[in-house]
Amino acid sequence: MKILFIGDIVGEPGRKAVETILPRLRDSQALDFVIANGENSAGGNGITPQIAGELFSAGVDVITSGDHLWDQKTVSELLYSEPRFLRPLNYPPGVPGRGANVFQVRNLPPIGVINVQGRVFMPPMENPFTTADEAVNRLREQTKIIFVDFHGEATSEKIAFGRFLDGRVSAVVGTHTHVQTADEQILPNGTAYLSDAGFTGPQDGCLGREIEPVLKKFLTGMPQRFEVARNRVRLLGALIRIDDASGKAVSIQRVSETMI
Repeated sequence: MKILFIGDIVGEPGRKAVETILPRLRDSQALDFVIANGENSAGGNGITPQIAGELFSAGVDVITSGDHLWDQKTVSELLYSEPRFLRPLNYPPGVPGRGANVFQVRNLPPIGVINVQGRVFMPPMENPFTTADEAVNRLREQTKIIFVDFHGEATSEKIAFGRFLDGRVSAVVGTHTHVQTADEQILPNGTAYLSDAGFTGPQDGCLGREIEPVLKKFLTGMPQRFEVARNRVRLLGALIRIDDASGKAVSIQRVSETMI
């Protein structure tokens, strides 16, 4: 099985990149399943039901999120009614939505997806290690193919998390920093790992935002409005090949595709 994971989609340029590039990748790479982090897809902050629908129509099978989950009020509609939209697993009990689910697409084996958020330099959450441990045990009763989006700031936390789940999930790929790392690998027990998939959107700027307001913020400390940048739009992510029978990863490679 071939799974494409698309790093954090930023604003309208990022959405346009998915709409333009994903159909081409589905054909050229014979993709079976596509997961995308959509937490920055609405003007760089959050996601709406309409935008989620656009991403699903473009060929995304599951959307994950992160610390910008609540930036758009209408996200509650997704949390209550859309099983293909995941929020971080490690919110306290009673928060709407789900952080893990098993998906059956076409004639493929079942695919488990988990979305979890780190705690180092991030908003307070439940322990991602213990909550993911329980979710993995539950999902493995239905499938051996499990993908994890770890939305976190600290590389050390991401690496430790990957090692913690090595051999029990098919892949752990990080999001949130918007900087694609070069440490893709298959861990000793068969889990594909990448600290950060990077972001999908305009690469000219600062993490998808226009550079001038960011510079003013650093220079003056005064509040600024960070508009989404426009130029040099790329789709970044990771392509993972998984053995259907064992659920172990066969290969992982970074993806970087420029929108023409």
